[in-house]
Amino acid sequence: MLDILLPILIFSALALAAVGAVRRIRLWRQGRPSPVPVLRGLAAVPRRYLVDLHHVVARDKVMSNTHVATAGGFVAAMGLAIVVHGLGLGSGWVSGVLGWLLLAASATMFAGSLFVARRRRDPPARLSKGPWMRLPKSLMAFSLGIFVVTLPAVGVLPADAGGWLVALVLAGVVAWGLAELVFGMTWGGPMKHAFAGALHLAFHRRPERFSTKGGEGNRSTGLKALDLDDTEAPLGVGQPADFTWNQLLGFDACVQCGRCEAVCPAFAAGQPLNPKKLIQDMVVGMAGGSDAHYAGSPYPSPERGDQPVGEHQGSPHGPIVAPASTKDGKALVDAETLWSCTTCRACVEECPMMIEHVDAIVDMRRHLTLEEGATPGKGAEVIDNLIATDNPGGFDPGGRLNWAADLELPLMADVERAEVLLWLGDGVFDMRNQRTLRALVKVLRAAGVDFAVLGNEERDSGDVARRLGDEATFQSLARRNIATLSQYRFDCIVTCDPHSFHVLKNEYSAFYPEGQESSYPVWHHSTFINQLIEAGRLRLAPGQAARVTYHDPCYLGRYNGEYEAPRAVLQALGVELVEMQRSGYRSRCCGGGGGAPVTDIPGKQRIPDMRMGDVRETQAEQVVVGCPQCTAMFEGVVPSAGDEEVAVKDIAEMVAAALDTTPEATPAPRDASTAQATEEVMS
Repeated sequence: MLDILLPILIFSALALAAVGAVRRIRLWRQGRPSPVPVLRGLAAVPRRYLVDLHHVVARDKVMSNTHVATAGGFVAAMGLAIVVHGLGLGSGWVSGVLGWLLLAASATMFAGSLFVARRRRDPPARLSKGPWMRLPKSLMAFSLGIFVVTLPAVGVLPADAGGWLVALVLAGVVAWGLAELVFGMTWGGPMKHAFAGALHLAFHRRPERFSTKGGEGNRSTGLKALDLDDTEAPLGVGQPADFTWNQLLGFDACVQCGRCEAVCPAFAAGQPLNPKKLIQDMVVGMAGGSDAHYAGSPYPSPERGDQPVGEHQGSPHGPIVAPASTKDGKALVDAETLWSCTTCRACVEECPMMIEHVDAIVDMRRHLTLEEGATPGKGAEVIDNLIATDNPGGFDPGGRLNWAADLELPLMADVERAEVLLWLGDGVFDMRNQRTLRALVKVLRAAGVDFAVLGNEERDSGDVARRLGDEATFQSLARRNIATLSQYRFDCIVTCDPHSFHVLKNEYSAFYPEGQESSYPVWHHSTFINQLIEAGRLRLAPGQAARVTYHDPCYLGRYNGEYEAPRAVLQALGVELVEMQRSGYRSRCCGGGGGAPVTDIPGKQRIPDMRMGDVRETQAEQVVVGCPQCTAMFEGVVPSAGDEEVAVKDIAEMVAAALDTTPEATPAPRDASTAQATEEVMS
């Protein structure tokens, strides 16, 4: 009887899965066009899955091994089941070999499903529950059912063992597994991520993220530019159908593991953002309906504790955020959810399915800012200041060098040629950051570096405008800065602001005129200082005895992969470096990125307060930073009663204070040999 039932069950499940796949693809194709190399993308899936995806999954060794056993066992078992039980192919020893392989695959899958079941007994808060709680049972049903029905094929049991009643029971168990794992893969349910996830890896909107046989992939973190000249294209994303089709596909690939939720600083602070819930809301909008069936952590709410599930609803062509004029306010998400994001990319870094949460959030912000004029808090004021004065604070643009009147900084307009263009950033208008800049100038001069500044020709890099969704202002600032840079000759740009560093390095290249040099080498000052130390251009006095901890800026670390150079500098200083529990790629954001300080969405606590709590746990005397926004956020933290004050020092200040100023350590006057040495450092 099983010989008749199994082929019917297997091919019925496959046929229904095919119908579901067509339906699912139609949902994705509601999005805007996005050209992709179809065959090359599909061919790349095995490597992207086995290497890139598992590189993230492997951060949790137990779950990595569980996933290999369960997913690998299922793929092998399903393929062999189609051959052995569906097609009945093979005879003699071939059939026996295939049968034993099928037994091994199903046994491996069953072992993996036991670990899945153990994890689901008392699941972490970040894991979605609901339908996901039945997944271990479905995995066990399929693997155990296939194992038992295969025993007669290898001669362990007689073909008619148990009679027709046992055959019906086994067929029912296999059907249960097939319904969840094959049919449910395209119609919805816990296994939907397997189908959508594989295609998402094939047609990712950032294929450069993935590794190749020749080496690692690129750290693709620059935001995609809007074509402001295309009158047909929407300005940002106001409804789910405004996303590109492969963005919608990416949302559908979410496995609801909650890794993004666990690392999101806004969620931890009790602000109304949960990256996992946001992605699931986009899936709801794509398919139409409400979030009533969502079974994970809701958005936090400072007023209500948590936002009740079921309040949000949408459709492919309905608004994502309800316009202020709408009476009932029914939409997919609240505006405060989008404005809570600090764009730190912790969610993207942790996502095993390679979903681009930040891209989606900024796309939706663009609509609110450019189409609705609904930038909250002081965001609109900052944008107006950028338009009027080229800086977010609205300061007189002619006063960029007032802080350095006694330093006699060389201007590019006067020298026309320098090895290093020192990009000052809008920290020039902040008294605290002026101390960092003065320290950096001291370090560069101590190393004999040939540098110059733009002075009043420098404008804001546009980072905050772009993160607030004002793509038009960002592109205007970028093009004007590019025009200024093109007038002068220099070998590289050095800046102490990771946000300026990022946009100059990764986002300006889209706006260079055709035929012009697309980019200049750009260095963060911590990297450049480390190069100077390694080249012997800086001499540091011994005797540093401070106990310090280092905070990784998001736009230097996760955005640009620089973790080692600042630590190498601290090692050269001889300090005692103690790491926070969350450091490196898992560093907690300071709360200063993405325009968060000006949109100022309330939560249950402040992000910088949490980060300074991390600092105090190390019992460090100082926290070393490499970003003016991190400095401002940390120095704005008021210690609780009984807590000792922790000094906040930029890495340039640490180096400047440790310079050996004895006569034999003083570099020779700037000449051709000094210029050559600087060039060697930059190479």
